[in-house]
Amino acid sequence: MAGLKSLAKDTAIYGVSSIVGRFLNYLLVPLYTVKLSAASGGYGVITNMYSITALLLVVLTYGMETGFFRFVNKQEENPSVVYSTTLISVGGSSLIFTLLSLLFLVPISNFLGYGQNPEFVAMMAIVVALDSFQCVPFAYLRYKKRPIKFAAMKFLFIIPNILLNLFFYVCCPWLLVHFPATVSWFYDPNYGVGYAFVANLICTVIQQFAFVKELTGFKYVFNKVLWKKMMIYCFPILILGIAGILNQVVDKIIFPFLFEDQTKANVQLGIYGAASKVAMVMTMFTQAFRYAYEPFVFGKNREEGNKKLYADAMKYFIIFSLIAFLGVMLYLDVFRYIIARGYWSGLDVVWIVMVAAILNGIYFNLSFWYKLIDKTIWGAYFSGIGCFMIILLNVIWVPKYGYIACAWASLIGYAIVTILSYIIGQKKYPIKYDLKGIGKYVLLTAVLYIASEYIKIDNILLRLLFRTVLFSIFMAYTVKKDFPLKNIPLVNRFVKK
Repeated sequence: MAGLKSLAKDTAIYGVSSIVGRFLNYLLVPLYTVKLSAASGGYGVITNMYSITALLLVVLTYGMETGFFRFVNKQEENPSVVYSTTLISVGGSSLIFTLLSLLFLVPISNFLGYGQNPEFVAMMAIVVALDSFQCVPFAYLRYKKRPIKFAAMKFLFIIPNILLNLFFYVCCPWLLVHFPATVSWFYDPNYGVGYAFVANLICTVIQQFAFVKELTGFKYVFNKVLWKKMMIYCFPILILGIAGILNQVVDKIIFPFLFEDQTKANVQLGIYGAASKVAMVMTMFTQAFRYAYEPFVFGKNREEGNKKLYADAMKYFIIFSLIAFLGVMLYLDVFRYIIARGYWSGLDVVWIVMVAAILNGIYFNLSFWYKLIDKTIWGAYFSGIGCFMIILLNVIWVPKYGYIACAWASLIGYAIVTILSYIIGQKKYPIKYDLKGIGKYVLLTAVLYIASEYIKIDNILLRLLFRTVLFSIFMAYTVKKDFPLKNIPLVNRFVKK
């Protein structure tokens, strides 16, 4: 139980940087959707560009983050050598990527459809290269169990990024009208979406300089033998990572290529991307859990009873994921104000995106069986199958049904890989999950959500009150079954008094 408490504590702290940080970034969603209208397709450009960089981030880290955790926890390896070898490897490849991107900037920009603004591609190429390199010191902070420093470094990017976006999209237009001389020498009101990339670049550079302590004070050693072993271990992770991230972003990358009308594609992609942001609560929780769970799993691998811990962690992950699902879907009347009204037509995809995110989180939990037995090739198989299905369904459905096909394709793809990973995992590395208990939570969630949708209440206050009752039913069941009040220290002390 102590192990789960440690996991919960680290998840909560990592959640501060992930959940609170992304919540602050939510401030940018209404800002972008107001300043970049749905009809302009500007938010579609942001959605497309950040999806491409997400894929590149996986390619440029090529599984070394997981590889670092695997080898740094091996007794026969020197942690300092593992760290420096990982830094040199990822840093060198990121530098080569940057140079090649700048050398072939024009043809790359033309292919992606940004020939008129090649600087968009240049800025994001530098950003993704720096982000890839920074994954290593971030992983080092997790290994050293320094979640506070980890969170602080995340905020060092998040807060300046918000301030710069407010400066470019709110302050500069106002100053241009009232005091034009102050900003007219550098600010172009027609540059629009470009300022989002400028802000990102500036903040990423600032964050890089803040890693001085993690990048100095030790001898850099590149161990070729160790590096080869890490690459053999990480290559399948790279494949499954590419397939995994494609599962998340491929629809947004290929979407513009599935329409003859580029403007129409950007408009629809902008609506889909903005609506998906409402479901980001689930992604934030999954990411926070992942940050804590990866070092936790590899650290507990040599301990007895570890399978019981993994089973319990899966159950609690699903419980809190379902709480997040109900929290968003039952109060969608409130959460929809995160985006501008012009994007509300896409809110029908929110529940689909959230279910897909839950399945993705479950798949992540299941994925550790092949990582722990050093059979990461299985992950490549699963993710490859899921990616193929998602791409196939997008190609078939998107031209006919539009962006809602993207959401359904993702849900189906994640469902397939989750089922496959569970079935084969139970044969290779059996873990006794509480399927009956988990099933009851899923069934209760489905009943409550369906009730909220099919019982129509026109008055918004009464509707929210009714849905609060539904949410309370789920919370009461959770407390009764798995979180009895007597086990909560603060409540327990109060009862004893």
